[in-house]
Amino acid sequence: MANLSGINVAMQTPFNEDGSINFSAYAEVIEQYIAAGVHGLVLGAGTGQHPFLTEEECNKLYEVGIKQINKRCNVICQSSALNVDEVVRRSQHAEKHGADALMILPPYFEGPTDDDSLFNFYKEIDAAVNIDIIGYNIPQATQIAVSTDLLQRLAELKNFTYIKDSAGDLTTQQGFLTSDACKTKVAVLNGCDTTTFYALVAGAKGAIWGGANAVPHEAVRMYNLVQEKKYAEALQVWEKILPLMLLFWNGRYVPLVLKAAQLNGFGTGNLRKPLRALEPAEEAELKKVLEQIKGA
Repeated sequence: MANLSGINVAMQTPFNEDGSINFSAYAEVIEQYIAAGVHGLVLGAGTGQHPFLTEEECNKLYEVGIKQINKRCNVICQSSALNVDEVVRRSQHAEKHGADALMILPPYFEGPTDDDSLFNFYKEIDAAVNIDIIGYNIPQATQIAVSTDLLQRLAELKNFTYIKDSAGDLTTQQGFLTSDACKTKVAVLNGCDTTTFYALVAGAKGAIWGGANAVPHEAVRMYNLVQEKKYAEALQVWEKILPLMLLFWNGRYVPLVLKAAQLNGFGTGNLRKPLRALEPAEEAELKKVLEQIKGA
């Protein structure tokens, strides 16, 4: 089982203005995040605009990213797709090139929602790979909720060792943290930006965090302080960045995160269609929050 504890940045994919991938900026941002002390990088993440990337592009992101990272932090590859055979192909490609773990959404968009079907979906992928699988609970996007009962069944699979919880429901997350599955094998990684501090204090092993693209130093510092049980100091860091996380979560998430990251010196801030740039009022509000953070 790979140790994915810590801050795993759900990494942006830097684009040129025309929407093509800027691999030079990609390498630069990887170096910046590693220098900030992040514990892992998620390649092809949702914050990296995964739905708008082709399979070939994702595969190249895996290859280039894994080579650039060169084992200096963990590498998680999102290999989600609507077609199960494609999920297997993407997963095996990532494993072949050195990924430490795979992050895989349940079969979203008109897919099955019953526990037996979800279990069989992950079981087929589990049989095809030999690295850790991170399940993904984000019912607000997929309309599929992973229950604690299902999590206990998934724990029976040899590679299903983590669950990313982005639901934003601390009650559900507490259930995950205290379920029999988590007492034995499955570890929880927080995925909801606005609950990160509370999840870490409650016992989550770490986070897969999109908002950390903009504030990697603060994210790592907060995590380290929690591990040292310096909760008051960790809370000070959290209170500093929370307004930004709330802005991300309550607004147009990816455009806001990428623009904030770019304004803080990370990446290009460019988007791929169909996402569109921030309106002037949105950008003005974002800049105001960033200035408040700098002055805090």
